[in-house]
Amino acid sequence: MASKKAGDIMIPIDNYPSVKHNTTLREAVRVIEEAKLQVEGRFSLPRVLLVFNDEGNLLGLVRRRDIMRGLEPKFLKTMAVPDRRRLFEIEIDPNLVDLSTGKIGSAMQIQAEQPVSEVIMPVVATVGIDDHLAKIIYKMVNRDQSLLPVMKGDKVVGVVRSVDVFQEVARLLLIQGQ
Repeated sequence: MASKKAGDIMIPIDNYPSVKHNTTLREAVRVIEEAKLQVEGRFSLPRVLLVFNDEGNLLGLVRRRDIMRGLEPKFLKTMAVPDRRRLFEIEIDPNLVDLSTGKIGSAMQIQAEQPVSEVIMPVVATVGIDDHLAKIIYKMVNRDQSLLPVMKGDKVVGVVRSVDVFQEVARLLLIQGQ
């Protein structure tokens, strides 16, 4: 069995969730929660959203943890790091930290209205549609990326996720190992 190329294992861009740069964090949460990716009969939730500008150019990526970082209340960000650690290491007043009714939850509601452009991560690596599996693995490992945009010329045509790359590697190893 020959090693596959990026175009063979990518999720087409039209099937992968994306948002515009001015989308709120609240809306980004909704997009991630409602997205259902189906690859080879298996369903999964995306860990990353693609972020585009108004002209349709890829600006960057927003991971779930970037969204959570963006939701962190401003009053926590201004605290000294040791004070922030202590705040969560001690038994805390539930009226402060309850995410639905507490002070932190109220502050998160405010933060949820900021645009994803405030927490966007730059694209640090891409692969070409004809790049082979070894090159995809190399870029994912050496750039510490779990998702790579797939390019055809200067246009994004899809994404390759580490879970799909790993599945292809497993398939190759298990078939060749028998």
